[in-house]
Amino acid sequence: MPISNCQGDGWWQGKIQECGYRLTAGREAILEVLSKSEGHLSAEEIYMKVHPRCPSIGLTSVYRTLELLAGLGFVFKFDFGDKRARYELAEGPKGANHHHHLICTKCNRVIDYTDFIDEEIELLNQTEKGLSQKYDFKITNHLIQFYGLCNACNEK
Repeated sequence: MPISNCQGDGWWQGKIQECGYRLTAGREAILEVLSKSEGHLSAEEIYMKVHPRCPSIGLTSVYRTLELLAGLGFVFKFDFGDKRARYELAEGPKGANHHHHLICTKCNRVIDYTDFIDEEIELLNQTEKGLSQKYDFKITNHLIQFYGLCNACNEK
């Protein structure tokens, strides 16, 4: 049965159900917005994109859904220093989309950093292995954020 006018053909449907949750119209719409987003959206920005398609969803529902999805590992919640939580999908239809962030402390620009070199990958693998052994802790993921000045702000 279709999920109102908000239904899409998202790859996440089976995964949500595997976690014991229903894929409601609101959850589907929020996941669709995040999957089509190039940036890191705040809950308010997500609400503004979802509400015209699903008028029954409120801002409180968006916040609640984002917290649920973050808890389930479907989305990442970030704090880039601008006092607003930002969200992005943890993975796409083709699997993990692992990247790090470069954050400008002057203009708040966020750059997704994906072109890792072999030395970086080796260092991260060694760090994860060392931390896992030292603390008897199974690491399943990591988030790295670098703060500084982007090229435009650095030239000013």
